Amino acid sequence: MKDARIRDTHSFRPRYSETDQMGVVYYGNYAAYFEVGRVELLRKLGLSYAQLEKNGTMLPVVHMSIDFKRGAKYDEEVILETSIIDRPTRKISFYHTLRDTEGNTMVSGKVVLVFVDKNTFKPKSCPEELATLFVNLS
Repeated sequence: MKDARIRDTHSFRPRYSETDQMGVVYYGNYAAYFEVGRVELLRKLGLSYAQLEKNGTMLPVVHMSIDFKRGAKYDEEVILETSIIDRPTRKISFYHTLRDTEGNTMVSGKVVLVFVDKNTFKPKSCPEELATLFVNLS
């Protein structure tokens, strides 16, 4: 992964209900973990999904990729790092890495969302209130 320009970390322990019969986190739950990372990163920047939606912008996911190295286990402390590398235009890309407490990568992924008008669902440019947070990104 390229050097992250904007980054946030979030530590947590997977709950029993999030695991499968093998005792590891069910693969579908990583999408929800990535969503928490995105929401918290935007919140750290001073903006929430709720604010964007209130101002007429929705953010549907159009692409997601996940690479699995090792599954997280129930009650294992993990650290989710969420990064934004490029300035958003009509889309925004989030990069996610889930690590154990020793820094070993367990899962990594990328999620791409597009900005759409809340009423028409037509693509639009990155809203000004979000774009201003990224003026220093190349």
